[in-house]
Amino acid sequence: MSLWQIERLGRRGDGVAIGSDGRALAPLTLPGEEIEGEAQDGRIASPRILTPSPDRVKPVCKHYRACGGCSLMHASEGFTAAWKAQVVEAALAAHGLRAPVTGMHISPPRSRRRAVLSGRRTKRGALIGFHARASDVIVELQECHVLHPGIMSALPILRQIVVAGASRSAEIGLTVIHSPAGLDVAARGGKSLDAALFQALAGLADEGDLARLDWDGETITRRRPALPMGRAQVVPPPGAFLQATDEGEAALLAVVKDMTLGAKRIVDLFAGCGTFSLPLAETAQVHAVEGLAAPLAALDAAWRDTHGLQRVTTEIRDLARRPLMADELAGFDAIVIDPPRNGAEAQAREMAASGVPRIAFVACDPVNFAKDAAILTNDNYMLSRLHIVDQFRWSPHIEIVAEFRRS
Repeated sequence: MSLWQIERLGRRGDGVAIGSDGRALAPLTLPGEEIEGEAQDGRIASPRILTPSPDRVKPVCKHYRACGGCSLMHASEGFTAAWKAQVVEAALAAHGLRAPVTGMHISPPRSRRRAVLSGRRTKRGALIGFHARASDVIVELQECHVLHPGIMSALPILRQIVVAGASRSAEIGLTVIHSPAGLDVAARGGKSLDAALFQALAGLADEGDLARLDWDGETITRRRPALPMGRAQVVPPPGAFLQATDEGEAALLAVVKDMTLGAKRIVDLFAGCGTFSLPLAETAQVHAVEGLAAPLAALDAAWRDTHGLQRVTTEIRDLARRPLMADELAGFDAIVIDPPRNGAEAQAREMAASGVPRIAFVACDPVNFAKDAAILTNDNYMLSRLHIVDQFRWSPHIEIVAEFRRS
């Protein structure tokens, strides 16, 4: 067996190991550790820890070594928080940027309200869980320290749904959202919905007290799985993107509100269902722009049903292909932008030329965020501060809220 030294963690949380054979990635390791193992295709699949790091802790979940849902449960909370801050700082430094980190929020255990689970029928029933690391094997969940207890308690009924509606040859995806009204489940990849299957699934949804069960675009139940967004109550489309935890959403919103304080006209880019638009409409007029029609329809319906909000207008627009131009942005006091993981290069170029006084930039990928930040700061803006939000506990995912001000 070859000996290796862990130099650092890569951005996906695997250890970067250095040995006589070169470099390789080693999962579940920490900087400074000496390990042994054999590398294949640049990866040490089963490293044996010879000299553990003082930051190593005992994982609290019995599924940890197999399940791909978490990758940093073997590290202390202090180490993980510092490492995530370093990842953000390194991404910015690659473009000659730096900004003070004004705070960090870490969502508590068992707080994930949205998850995409995998299900598969078996001879004895069904499996429900996450995929194993680098594998399509489903790890059956018996416990989980990430998911909300409301989701965990529904696993038995979800297994029955998989038994009723999944074929033996294909995996089924279940997007599960815990809402105050009950569980909201969107199933994809199941059998065709005929009358018998509809009746069976409706019975299971009633037995499990699901707020909504959507089967490949066909809604089976009629309750409204409404979610609070400020004073408004939003019924998102089935399987909609939402912030992963209530606590994380509250932390992001608090920082965005502070960064846009006093603005009277705000444009919200990649607005989704209204996470920021609707709370901001309590004090400002908001123009919400999103590429998908269904989330904007949910946002608009919630605005119309909520008294006391200022005007909210909506626009369906693919901002990657057709960004709001600088002259379209010029009439706003502040911009809020929350792009997908691959960033918003085209939109960043238009924002840089817009002259809008303030930008609150929410990002979920530090490397792509740093590229967009470089575009803004090369022109008329200064990166004044940023806040880190860790909604994905024990994973390498990082979210950032950054403030840009006109130079």
